[in-house]
This record gives sequence, structure tokens and C-alpha cells, in this order.
Amino acid sequence: MGEKVAADTFGPAERRRYRDKLRRCLEALELLLEGQRFDRPRDLMGLEIELNLADADGLPRMKNDQVLDRIASEDFQSELGRFNLEVNILPHRLNGRVFDQLAEELRTALGYADRKAREVAAGIVMIGILPTLTHEDLSSANLSSDDRFTMLNDRIMAARGEEIELDIEGVERLQHVCDSIAPEAACTSVQLHLQVTPGRFADVWNAAQAMAAVQVALAANSPFVFGRELWRESRIPLFLQAADPRPPEFAAQGVRPRTWFGERWIEGPKDLFEENLRYFPALLPGIAEEDPLEALERGEVPELSEMVLHNGTVYRWNRPVYGVVDSVPHLRVENRVLPAGPTVTDVMANTAFYYGLVRALADEGRPLWSRMPFETAESNFELACRYGIDARLTWPRPGRGAGSGQVPVDRLVREELLPLAALGLDAWGVEPADRDRCLGVIEARCERRTNGASWQVAAYHRARESGLDREKALAATVRRYGELARAGEPVHSWPAGPWA
Repeated sequence: MGEKVAADTFGPAERRRYRDKLRRCLEALELLLEGQRFDRPRDLMGLEIELNLADADGLPRMKNDQVLDRIASEDFQSELGRFNLEVNILPHRLNGRVFDQLAEELRTALGYADRKAREVAAGIVMIGILPTLTHEDLSSANLSSDDRFTMLNDRIMAARGEEIELDIEGVERLQHVCDSIAPEAACTSVQLHLQVTPGRFADVWNAAQAMAAVQVALAANSPFVFGRELWRESRIPLFLQAADPRPPEFAAQGVRPRTWFGERWIEGPKDLFEENLRYFPALLPGIAEEDPLEALERGEVPELSEMVLHNGTVYRWNRPVYGVVDSVPHLRVENRVLPAGPTVTDVMANTAFYYGLVRALADEGRPLWSRMPFETAESNFELACRYGIDARLTWPRPGRGAGSGQVPVDRLVREELLPLAALGLDAWGVEPADRDRCLGVIEARCERRTNGASWQVAAYHRARESGLDREKALAATVRRYGELARAGEPVHSWPAGPWA
């Protein structure tokens, strides 16, 4: 969610002032870009993971305040729902045994958090959407106590002017009307950050957009919403609909949703921040005293607070990030495509694949996005969300002028993208043992055509076949998932039963 905001009034005059400040922020960003004021390349990456709390029966546990009090660490924060937490891992350099180090830090942090959660009869579950969540769980009463979440809910609902209608059709169909954005809290993700220079930004963002479909297909882990089997990565359409401030008439007119894949390849970071200002009205108050242009005239680096806050309410799957550390500005690409889980091993495999492949694609002399229409990347993304590791994607064939064709994603990854990801990790300076261990998990996942979503679906149907009703089968699936996740072996190696 990003920055904390005060619960001030945000009337017409304040909205106009906010828009004016956004324009000044954008002008200041352009001057910073022209003046080459940004941090030098440092190959820095960062990692955030959103988590669920569930009890011993696999049901959501609304105890994040109590758990956070017991954890007592700034590495853990609240998230939108009272059954959510977020863990933040400090930035690391992309070299050496970085993924081995990250895995150890993450296991330590999650193990500690899980022990503290058990003091209030809860446990940590890394999963895209907790299958046992119900309509009743996802109500405004179960939003976290932080004012920023209440304010965000109020602003989106006020902009929409009516209840939110969820309508997702997959294997089954979900239709539900809700009076808050609380269903968004069901969607828990892994967010990967990569610090880049302004000159490198467009190549990295375009590469991340082009490969987003492959990421989702490999890592899908959200097949159930409110007990209904929908898409393999149902988190994507659920987030879009649950956080949508558009009334149906605006959506019918083609007004852009705030959860957005985008509509074009970009030429630089300013393109995205400019789109935010052009297309999306402000949702949250927060007018800082700083005048960014005056700060630049004094030789200071502006925080661009309004731009940063506004950017945090536009939910791109690959989001631009502006930050200032030690009075030096920097830019990051924040990749928000991946669902959480299932295990630390799986998360590290997904992480290594992303950083390796995005580096290799960004380095190509004839970039992928010059051979793939943006509409194809967007269509691939939806197909990957629907079908997961069974998706067939449209992809440029190797060789100049070879055109495009449909290919099963598992074959595309094994034959073309894993070698590229390995080259990318080599370019970062990652040790071969670290590289091979992580990418080996991706290769095995493709060979067995098994990821978190396919395992959940198989486990659920086996539970139903054993005689359990829908509710009990979902709970049994979550319990078994939790047991296997704590054991730590990657999901492609998990058995789907038993259900005694």
C-alpha cells in the first residue's frame, strides 16, 4: 500500500491543489532525469511477501495486530485484511550466493513469525489466495486497523458510488456483491524490486511486461475464490475487480482500471508517471509542504511525495518507483505479478528466474518487445492467469523474420527461456551453484507440469472424491498445503493426499 496518510478532508480545492503539485512533481522528475542526478548502477534487488494467517483447521485468523505486536520487528507490517501480514527483506546485491542468502533470511523470518503467530492460535501461510476465505471473512469489519486502509476503502467506494460486483468465470463462476474493497485482501503476492538507471529503465520495464505471462503461468497459486474454482491465478481478476473505482458505465466506456497491465511499450520512466497523472484521479490526500521545483533550485533532491503517493494507488503489475536514499534519487521497477508461496524454495526459484530472464531480455540487441505487439503480451498474460502451467502463449519464433506462433509455456521455458535466464544470472555474477539450484526447480516444475495452483486443484478434487463436501475439502487442502509448505520441499514434488 505504501506511505501512511493522514485522515484529512480532501475536497474540491484540495483536489485541485493536489493535481497542481503532481504536475510540479512531474516537471521536477523531468529535470532530475535531464540532469542525470540519479544513483549509479548498484545491481540492487529487494523482496516483499504478503502472507496469510490461518488456524489449525485451515481457516483464516483475524489476528494480525496481535501477531505483529508479538513479532515486534519493523520487517513485518500490516496489510489490508486482518488476516494479512507483509514481510520485507532488506535490499541485496545481485551477485554471488544471493538467493541462498535470501532463502536463509526468509526462512528465519517466517519461522520466527510463525512461532509468534502460534501464540494466538494462528500460523503463517504463503499462498496466493487462501481457499477457505468466505464472503463473511472479506467484509469492511475485517479491514486492518491502520487508517490508510480505511481511507483507501472510503475513497474507492465514494468514487464508484455503489457496491462492487465481483463476476469471475473460470472452471466455475463466482458472482458476489460487496460493500467494500475487502476482497482485495484475499490477494497476496511476492513483489520483486530492481534498482535501475533512467537509461536502463525502459528496457527493464518492457522486458518485465513481455515476460509477465510466463511468470504467472509458472508460479500460479490462486485457483480458488470463496470456495469456487476459477482461474489458475484468480488473484489477477479478483484484484482488478475488488479495487475498481469505476462504476459499470465508466468501464463500458473504456475508462482505464487502476489495476492495469498498461497499453504500450515505453521509452522512459517519465512515460509511466505521466500516464498516472493523465488517466487516474487522486484517491488519497497528502499534500506536502515541499515545493519540488523550489527544492531543485536550492540544490536539494525533492521527495516528490505527491507523485509517490499517487503512484501507490495505480496498481500496475510492473510499477515504476521513485525513491530517495541519503539525498540521492533512484528508480526501481517493482514486479507485482507473482503470487505468494508455496515454499521459500519456490519463491527463490521464481525470483531467480525473474531476475535472470529480465536481465537477458533487457540486454538483447533485438529486443523481444520489438518483435511482440503489446496486445500480444497482454493477451498472453490473461491466458497464463486462466490456465497456468497448461497455457499456450504466442511467442516470437527464434530467428530474424521468423514470425510468431503458439507454444506450450512449459516447452517455451525449457527450450528457450531457461537458457536465457541462466545467461542473465551469469551476467549479474550469481554463482553457478546458486543459479543451477534455483533454475532446476523451474525446470522440474515444467517437466511435471505442476505448480501451486495445479497441486491445490488436484488435492481438492481428491478430497472431494474421498467423500468430503466442498467446505471440508477446501479446509483439508489448506491443512495439507500448510504441512507440506512447512516441510520446505518445492511444490512440484508434493503428493496430493492422503485425506484420511
